[in-house]
Amino acid sequence: MTWLYVGLGGFFGALSRFFISGFAQKLAGTTFPVGTLTVNVLGSFLIGLLVLLFENLIAPEWKAFFITGFLGALTTFSTFSYETTVLIQEGMWFTALINILLNVFLCLSATLLGMALFKFIFRF
Repeated sequence: MTWLYVGLGGFFGALSRFFISGFAQKLAGTTFPVGTLTVNVLGSFLIGLLVLLFENLIAPEWKAFFITGFLGALTTFSTFSYETTVLIQEGMWFTALINILLNVFLCLSATLLGMALFKFIFRF
């Protein structure tokens, strides 16, 4: 039945990505892919926070729901790759480089922050 948890999590993650990414992009009012960056950083933070929680306290089915399903659908490496490729094709090399650096640096930082927050809250 784990597949059902993954599917349901993916459903909610995809809807969340659609609304959060669209809202962030509209709010920013720029051609820079802020929406994708936002969901990737948010998802990275949440995985850092939740992976430790689920490792110790939650049933494996819920880990499949949140980590594989929800966060897998919320974050999007393929869209990040596509948007960066488009920037390069349009000759916006510097913007593409900034997009790459921000996605990698902010996502890694967000994951570390999430893990640190979990350890602080639960004293692990």
